[in-house]
Amino acid sequence: MLKSEKEIRKIAILTGGGDCSGLNAVIRSVVKTAISKYGYEVIGFLGGYNGLYKDEYVTLDRRAVSGIFHQGGTILKNSNRDNLFSYPMVDVTGKMVKKDVSDVAIANLKKHNIDALVIIGGDGTLTSARDFYRKGINVVGIPKTIDNDVPATDITFGYRTALDHIVNALDALHTTAFSHDRVMILEVMGRNAGWLALEGGIAGSADVILIPEIPYDITKVAQAVIDRYNHGSRFSILCVSEGAKPLDGDVTVKKIVEGSPDSIRLGGVGDQIALMLEKLVTPVTGQEVRASNLGYIQRGGVTNCFDRVLSTRYGAFAADMIAKGQFGQMAAIQNNKMVAVPIESVVGSGLSGETSLGGAKQVNPTGDLVTTAKNVGIAFGD
Repeated sequence: MLKSEKEIRKIAILTGGGDCSGLNAVIRSVVKTAISKYGYEVIGFLGGYNGLYKDEYVTLDRRAVSGIFHQGGTILKNSNRDNLFSYPMVDVTGKMVKKDVSDVAIANLKKHNIDALVIIGGDGTLTSARDFYRKGINVVGIPKTIDNDVPATDITFGYRTALDHIVNALDALHTTAFSHDRVMILEVMGRNAGWLALEGGIAGSADVILIPEIPYDITKVAQAVIDRYNHGSRFSILCVSEGAKPLDGDVTVKKIVEGSPDSIRLGGVGDQIALMLEKLVTPVTGQEVRASNLGYIQRGGVTNCFDRVLSTRYGAFAADMIAKGQFGQMAAIQNNKMVAVPIESVVGSGLSGETSLGGAKQVNPTGDLVTTAKNVGIAFGD
């Protein structure tokens, strides 16, 4: 049975998955709203679900969240490899096995008299949040990813700050590209959604943008570069999503991380495209082709103004959700309004025949953003 507002006395927070700018701002907002508006006690488990399992935590009061508003990352630390419903451990025979240790986590919550748990993370983290709710834990979810691919919410915090890093990198690459008459490629994150490459590429004056939703023909990419050269533009800038893939091809996998909910790590597509363009473009124009991977720079740094405000909205609304007993739900923003949506509708039920929102939120290949980019001459290799 869900607890009423009068019964809520103490809550906990954890951050799971990868880090991103805005996490500390969310933590600050949850804590300040919980204390100032509702009089709750707050603790934070360290290292995501691993801290919940090992009972590693800190007290979160006003002093603990003072001065963290602008900081990237999370004071609670992150872990993206700890699924407590399938936790790797060594058995008595010395063999590595996976066990459900969620009851240990639940026992820790009960030991600390936790009435509600705020879980901040992406699809893997929220999937476990769904499963803890099914076991009777009062869970409230907050979506987190720089990829902006979480269904049911229009935008996630950290996305706009990541875009700032991408645009700054593209601006810097422009000077070298122009000075040396080169083709410069910037590979950015995004997994299987092209939001970062698309909006970052538009804002950063990219000439070619390659995203997962529009498989590219490398000969058409090369032709776009050659056409620019023949029309007097002796340099070109490409913004490439890590999940971009060629026609009749697949994504470029950097490595497989065993034990991680998201075991397939993408990366290296920028270098591959550079090699292919050198064979197609350099013999025609003489241009050199260089690739850079922005990597983890996108995830960190000082949180920008937009994400500070958005994070504050998410955190304060999550605290309100607890007071209203809106458990098993995730805070979301739709049409610039905060709303609560069932976590199951975001990550699925995990059951056959389920009805969910259909996985990652992706770019519409014929939508307004892509159409706008094409209208101003940006090529997509299609």
